[in-house]
Amino acid sequence: MPFNHDNMIGVRLAEDLVNLAWEGPWDAASLLRVLRSGFVTVSGTGQLDDDTIERLREWTTRVRRAFAAGSAGERADRLNELLTDGVRLIQLASHDDLPPHLHFADSEAELLQRIKALTAGGLAIFAVEAEAQRMGVCARPGCERVFADTSKNGRRAYCSAVCGNAHAVQRYRARQHGNAR
Repeated sequence: MPFNHDNMIGVRLAEDLVNLAWEGPWDAASLLRVLRSGFVTVSGTGQLDDDTIERLREWTTRVRRAFAAGSAGERADRLNELLTDGVRLIQLASHDDLPPHLHFADSEAELLQRIKALTAGGLAIFAVEAEAQRMGVCARPGCERVFADTSKNGRRAYCSAVCGNAHAVQRYRARQHGNAR
């Protein structure tokens, strides 16, 4: 199933926020970098006050539950909760030389609401295209990074090739250690 990567801004922002919460640091400067890379307009760091940072962390914890869901039904339930809290409108937009795309909040909404809308809406669209599959938490023990699987076969289990290779080495060494007895 080919995915249109241009329409995955909300999905990538959700991944980046969840992974930042795991890796840290969770502070205004780090959040600002993630938000700007996700095309979220932030007018100065004043919008990222302590209350907004804490509320965004709470939202990110909820988003993580969608990635970690054990079944398509559970993922749909988690995403429906996010949609209920995050999406205020659905509007087709075309601006700034971008192709037509969906907005899930008014561009004048507060920062947190725009982030909620973008991540919830983006994940919902991805879930529809991926039949509520293809989202997960890295399978390497000790890694808690999340990912959206856009591979051809849809069998991705790791956040990156680095984690997949590291886990293969760990399993190999464990087998070798077990055979040495």
